[in-house]
Amino acid sequence: MMLKAYKFRIYPNDEQIVLLAKTFGCARFIYNKMLEDKINYYKQTKKKLNNTPAQYKEEYKWLKEVDSLALANAQLNLQSAYNNFFRDKKIGFPKFKAKRHKQSYTTNYVNGNIKLENGYLVLPKLKEIKIKQHREIPEGYKLKSVTVTRVPSGKYYASILFEYEQDNKKIEPKSFVGLDFSMSELYVTSDNNQAKYPHYYRCSLEKLAKEQRKLSRMEKDGKNRKKQRIKVAKLHEKVANQRKDFLHKQSKQIANAYDCVCIEDLNMKAMSQAMKFGKSVTDDGWGMFTRFLTYKLEEQGKQLIKIEKYYPSSKKCSHCGHVKEELSLSERVYKCEHCGAVIDRDYNAAINIKNEGMRIKFA
Repeated sequence: MMLKAYKFRIYPNDEQIVLLAKTFGCARFIYNKMLEDKINYYKQTKKKLNNTPAQYKEEYKWLKEVDSLALANAQLNLQSAYNNFFRDKKIGFPKFKAKRHKQSYTTNYVNGNIKLENGYLVLPKLKEIKIKQHREIPEGYKLKSVTVTRVPSGKYYASILFEYEQDNKKIEPKSFVGLDFSMSELYVTSDNNQAKYPHYYRCSLEKLAKEQRKLSRMEKDGKNRKKQRIKVAKLHEKVANQRKDFLHKQSKQIANAYDCVCIEDLNMKAMSQAMKFGKSVTDDGWGMFTRFLTYKLEEQGKQLIKIEKYYPSSKKCSHCGHVKEELSLSERVYKCEHCGAVIDRDYNAAINIKNEGMRIKFA
């Protein structure tokens, strides 16, 4: 069985907006309250506390006014984060959710309580909400859950998760490609093609800075500040949407053209923190591109191979295999001291990544 989510914009009325805000708040409250009690119980007993939302409904009766499955999912998220911490301390201890945290909640499909029909989405407690459904749901898809989110610009979205059967057998790869991450182009392929990423965030920096300066000078809690905050949020949202659209198209193009894609297993967060090019690394969205590429390949029975991050793809000559001891970031052309080959640094790395991926595949 496979899972796939479709994200649609929804248009709640005034009454539904009030109930959504209450549900967001209750989900956040139960998460924080349960986490607080877990911490206090552990300090006293050195044992884990297995608490549930039902324990709090008598004391906090307003919790009964919202979807109980939203509270149950908040509990599951907390329990997962709590258990992950005790399993691996590197993950970090769960943090309390602030009011300005992402406003969202998840509810599950149980006995037909959620429906998507005639331009409306039916949700528990909320009844019918108008929805902008820009694509049809394939036949045979079974609805599993819905996550409702309010973004900073004030828009509401529903991410609807479906389960479906897929008999795509893994195909034997015949066409391979290597992708080398590039801060200027997003990636360079082993066929010497470039993504030519437009750098939406950097192109919007001047306008963003101007609007954020206006926001910083406005009176706190004023109406004009609220309007300006939404204006800034919409600018950020536009950049994010442009980036996501570009990455979807590029990943689809690669997934359709090749049977097996080889990339390096890079830690993008560490790269953005350690390098002076942090904004470029973040703006590229390589991690998001990798996620999109992974599921698009899987849907077609194709494969993504990740090369070990310490593999010397940039330092190795793709012609003779000689490895340079030193290679600075400023050297954009690879010159081999052994065979005399001269080749673009990123193109050279992409060829090495492809060859290493093929070696791993057929080893």
